[in-house]
Amino acid sequence: MEVKARAPGKIILSGEHAVVHGSTAVAASIDLCTYATLRFPAHSDNDGLLRLELKDIGLEFSWPVGRIKEALSGIDVPNPSTPTSCPAEAIKSLAILVEELNIPEAKIGIAAGVLAFLWLYSSIQGFKPATVIISSELPLGSGLGSSAALCVAFSGALLAFSDCASLDLGHQGWLDFGESELDLLNKWAFEGEKIIHGKPSGIDNTVSTYGNMIKFRSGSLTRLKSNMPLKMLITNTKVGRNTKALVAGVSERTLRHPDAMTSVFSAVDSISRELATIIQSGASDEISVTEKEAKIEELMEMNQGLLQCMGVGHASIETVLRTTLKYKLASKLTGAGGGGCVLTLLPTLLSATVVDKVTAELESCGFHCLTAAIGGQGVQVCFGGSS
Repeated sequence: MEVKARAPGKIILSGEHAVVHGSTAVAASIDLCTYATLRFPAHSDNDGLLRLELKDIGLEFSWPVGRIKEALSGIDVPNPSTPTSCPAEAIKSLAILVEELNIPEAKIGIAAGVLAFLWLYSSIQGFKPATVIISSELPLGSGLGSSAALCVAFSGALLAFSDCASLDLGHQGWLDFGESELDLLNKWAFEGEKIIHGKPSGIDNTVSTYGNMIKFRSGSLTRLKSNMPLKMLITNTKVGRNTKALVAGVSERTLRHPDAMTSVFSAVDSISRELATIIQSGASDEISVTEKEAKIEELMEMNQGLLQCMGVGHASIETVLRTTLKYKLASKLTGAGGGGCVLTLLPTLLSATVVDKVTAELESCGFHCLTAAIGGQGVQVCFGGSS
């Protein structure tokens, strides 16, 4: 028995940082995914182990299922239909199992993801042997929602073989979950995100689960339907950043300049709301598509200017902005800033030659470029290797 789940990454189109101060933000899925394959052994191959293979980084871990059961022996392991936070004592017990793996120092960042996997697996599938294989098109820790896509892909694969999902196991190709199944899956993924990040907003896992776009403000999320295709060049500067420190820096600047920063946040709110309206309204012909793309470019440039006002820029981001501007393309940082990734809108009528040129120039600076369609499919599964 085998199932494969895929879950998309995300970008923030507008409103990062300002959202912490009450502004609207817009996030969208991208067609770069994380894949989780769940395989249960045939009776003759059952060696009593739960295996986790992380293909992209060449690591493989295994645990006797009896050890996991023992680690969680004093804890009420939840029912798959009831998403439950991992209690502190369970985190301690599972952390011991993760520490025993001796994960290389350079890869220690994945330890929390392994811990989230153990909790989600035990909660949804119980204590049975299996192999789970992970691969991803998303760079880790670059603000593209890689940890949320991981938790959504885990949850999708695990729930697909549970009593909580009624899916056609004989279906060929990718299959969508039902709406109530997606709601359950999203809640489980959020529990995984909490293990990894402590206090996540829930935005990343929601975008990865449902796909398309969401608008969010003051804790309330609204799912949007995009009616115009958008394509972005995503440039990963490969500059690591400390999200907490960047968020704190914006808050400190707000305390020093309350009136000015209130105006900045208000302007960002207007940009996000206008962006959401444009994207949802669709376009009937090539001219109106071009007009809408030109408006989106202006909004992106304005949002980037306001992010500069918040103090979350970086020399690497400036290099990307200067390079893309040479080709008359609009760009903005996405996520925390201080490095990370930069978005560049690729208009419908832009020639492939220009895309190749700008990509080559950016990559000659040591950056890594990805092209992605925006606002597509959420989590999906396929059975028996039919993908």
